[in-house]
Amino acid sequence: MSDRLYPQRPLIGASVAVFREGKVLLAARINTEHAPIYSLPGGLVEIGETLEEAALRELMEEVGVSARILGFAGHVEVIDRDHDGKVRRHFVVNAFAAEWVEGEPVTGPEAPHLQWVDPHATGGIAVTKGLGAILKRAASILTLNDR
Repeated sequence: MSDRLYPQRPLIGASVAVFREGKVLLAARINTEHAPIYSLPGGLVEIGETLEEAALRELMEEVGVSARILGFAGHVEVIDRDHDGKVRRHFVVNAFAAEWVEGEPVTGPEAPHLQWVDPHATGGIAVTKGLGAILKRAASILTLNDR
């Protein structure tokens, strides 16, 4: 059993909405059963790391991109229960808005599919719960920083 399944406490994650030329980078998650489900690049926070440090580290590890954090875009709570009602997974993912600095995104084991999309219209692709609201807030942070 993975340490992410049936955890003793919620696991803290950090992700980042990276913007480049008006588009945001989305990554398919590795454990998709049928069609890819897209979300922001990110992962778990390690001991001694700030949320921002974790988000930027995960971005580099997952897709090979560097970015500059512009602000906090919100959080999403993922609570998944099994058929008996026991908590199977519990993540609190903290998302940041950022602007691309360097690196062309590359696929890998944690992000087998990548795409740059319009943050206001993801084009009908499957996305994780709460991503639309996070993208909306992240885009507004980007707009405020462009002024």
